Amino acid sequence: MRSVARQRRIRELFATEEFIDSETLCRKLGVSDSTIRRDLIELERGGLLRRVYGGAMSIETRNEALDFGRLSTISHEEKERIGKAAAAMVRDGQNLILAPGSTVVEVAKNLLGRPIQVVTNSIPVAQVFWDDKTAQITMTGGYVFPRIGFQLGPICEQMLDKISADILFMGIAGITANGLSDSNSLIVSTFLKMMHVARKVVVVADHTKFSRNSLVHVAPLDRVDVVVTDSSLAAEDREMLRERGIECVLA
Repeated sequence: MRSVARQRRIRELFATEEFIDSETLCRKLGVSDSTIRRDLIELERGGLLRRVYGGAMSIETRNEALDFGRLSTISHEEKERIGKAAAAMVRDGQNLILAPGSTVVEVAKNLLGRPIQVVTNSIPVAQVFWDDKTAQITMTGGYVFPRIGFQLGPICEQMLDKISADILFMGIAGITANGLSDSNSLIVSTFLKMMHVARKVVVVADHTKFSRNSLVHVAPLDRVDVVVTDSSLAAEDREMLRERGIECVLA
């Protein structure tokens, strides 16, 4: 296969995958690691992808992941339905952790006026409750990640160590049989801390996040209790969740 054809095939693969490791690319194209490396260098020079440790990731997806405004417009109707269905799981008086993410913001919108306690490291989530006089909101503190507005780092994690929550609502970039993955490696330890202190972990994610392998592994699926997604979820993904004993709520 000539280099032009190989690079076209690589671009096709990244149309459906956020991150692909070099070993997988070598296997799919039947070429050596050095050949793939040259192709990735050329594609990166052309602004078509970004090389990272162990492989490469889509430029388009990376830009989306670092821009909350853009993220909030993608699959917006599905996210609204997911937010409403997820919020219906909450009982008055419960302690919640609302993690960063545009879908979690939709959960927050449906919790306005409820007598609940919320801990969040997301500025967009906290802003939802700006005028709410019923819910009690606590921010974790920590370094504010630019453009997407979440807090992380030692201060954030030290605060999370001191709390206990009934439910964690979290968004995620990728869900496969191997577990949860995300495009931002810096958020992983914060996610794990949140999962550790919550009695129930609820993932809110539209169907496009399934069968999608993002850059960094976050946690195996057995750490998840419930997934709230939209009705366009493929049958094989529904079965995958069922086999692992995870409740699947379709909105």
